[in-house]
Amino acid sequence: MNNTAVDASASTDIFSSTFLIGNVGAPFVIGMAVGYFAKKMLRTALFLGGAAIVLMFVFEYYGIVDISDANLQSAANAATEAAKTSGSFLVDRVTRITSKGVSGAGGFFVGFKLG
Repeated sequence: MNNTAVDASASTDIFSSTFLIGNVGAPFVIGMAVGYFAKKMLRTALFLGGAAIVLMFVFEYYGIVDISDANLQSAANAATEAAKTSGSFLVDRVTRITSKGVSGAGGFFVGFKLG
């Protein structure tokens, strides 16, 4: 005879390990992983963007291309808006993992800080 008793109060007790891991721990870890990845990708994109701009400056120095400062600023503004949109999209998606969304968003910001 199997004598495993299931504690019915564990599902309603907000301080039980089952509740905390499922509703706080896992969304926090998911948010942290997404935030860490987002920062690493942002740093990579900034590195590649900076390399492209320096290469364009070198080409301009040797007379191969002509770069307008207004066009360069416009491209930078467009890239900034794209980064803001993708960042807010990720935070919004991570906050939908749980009903409150606080642990997922908190994990995102911790992961972004660690990245």
